[in-house]
Amino acid sequence: MAGQDYEEVADRAAVRRHPTLFRTIKQRRNPRLRRSDITVTDEAAVKRAVKAAALGNAMEWYDFGIYSYMAGTIGKVFFPGGHGSAQLLLTFATFAISFLVRPLGSVVLGPLGDKLGRQRVLALTMLMMAFGTFFIGVLPSYSSIGLWAPALLILLRLVQGFSTGGEYGGASTFIAEYAPDKRRGFFGSFLEFGTLAGYVGAAGLVTLLTVTLGDSGLQSWGWRLPYLLAGPLGLIGLYLRLKLDETPAFQKLSTENVRVRASEAADTVETTAKGDLAKIFTNYWRPLVLCVALVAAYNITDYMLLSYMPTYLSDELGYGTTHGLLILLGVMVAMMLLINQVGRLNDRYGRKPLLLAGMLGFLVLSIPSFLLIREGNIILIIIGLAMLGLSLVCLLGTMSAALPALFPTQVRYGGLSIGYNVSTSLFGGTTPLVITALIDIGGTNLMPAYYATGAAIVGVIAVLFMKETAQQPLQGSPPSVSTPEEAAELAHEQAQEPRF
Repeated sequence: MAGQDYEEVADRAAVRRHPTLFRTIKQRRNPRLRRSDITVTDEAAVKRAVKAAALGNAMEWYDFGIYSYMAGTIGKVFFPGGHGSAQLLLTFATFAISFLVRPLGSVVLGPLGDKLGRQRVLALTMLMMAFGTFFIGVLPSYSSIGLWAPALLILLRLVQGFSTGGEYGGASTFIAEYAPDKRRGFFGSFLEFGTLAGYVGAAGLVTLLTVTLGDSGLQSWGWRLPYLLAGPLGLIGLYLRLKLDETPAFQKLSTENVRVRASEAADTVETTAKGDLAKIFTNYWRPLVLCVALVAAYNITDYMLLSYMPTYLSDELGYGTTHGLLILLGVMVAMMLLINQVGRLNDRYGRKPLLLAGMLGFLVLSIPSFLLIREGNIILIIIGLAMLGLSLVCLLGTMSAALPALFPTQVRYGGLSIGYNVSTSLFGGTTPLVITALIDIGGTNLMPAYYATGAAIVGVIAVLFMKETAQQPLQGSPPSVSTPEEAAELAHEQAQEPRF
């Protein structure tokens, strides 16, 4: 009978005879909030948490961007001997391999974040990612050590993939649990601002190196520089994350677990922080399936535009590599200017309208956009990419607030990490490889548009099954507000009226 109204399941005659008794039972099962139950956020702490989480996300996507934008060079350094198409397929296969281990990382690191805390595991993922990226930069080439070169590259990509299994779920959980309920979309949008910043940094650096060093300089030694930069960036990110306090929601669970003073309203929250893996799959399979579907649609379109597009412009359309990167760079900078406004909009109007706008944008505009892009005219390419970018920014600015709200606090890190990374492994990281293979098989360079359209159909269906969560407390957590005055007002609204 948990979660049901006792007046519905009990004998109606008994309810009429003893209204006070049944009202008391209902109130004990669903006690009203007290002022002490409501979390008042510290805006300075929220900003520190957002900064540390966004920097880690930026580093993750910086690495993926570097690998994608230098796919041709990486192929020549580590997979020589084959023709251009074979090199490209091997390079993207290595890109996809790191995604195969991401579910393993999520299964290990996600529940660990629910047991030990978000902050500790996020510090670990930052350390592992920096290690893997930096050491790719010092790997010998195929010409120096033969097959050991691609083997070691794959090993380091696996380290990166494992660490990333706990990165997005933890970072989005961290921001969501720190942010006040009415501004979760705005603060969450900074996580994907970090994504775009990582891509912009990667695209800008690769463009600069290509122009200054040329293809020969880039292939001989210049390709290493972007990877070596990951070392100091990782140390900065690690320092920021180690300086953070644990999230208020997780602290609440930890306090209740050791039976320190807890209020009546908080006692209705599940108090286990075990992050039991079996429980995620048995008790929370519905939000897990919804998470997988949403992330599949979102990541296929994300990787298609931000990772694969420069390769598409150069290898499939014969457009200059530098010109293609510069155009995409401009589109991403424009998206960075818009993404926080999208966060504000989904706080005000809801997550579902913004997600639907993005999904319907890809559904309707993917084919027209690629028809414009493949014309080869710079103005048409910019218009086509802008249409795709506007659709994507609606998803980027909303997902990081919508996905954590699918799961309750005690399994949020684990559930979100598993759902996100299983979906990303199957559909996101394989996007460049699948599209390249589909173009070879189908013989048409409109395959990316067809693939994005199919993903958007799945996304629209998933959004329709979502519950709206804007301006509401996270499941299993007490309300979170920005000011003491707001907390007092909320408590007053729910104060029990005297009965005589």
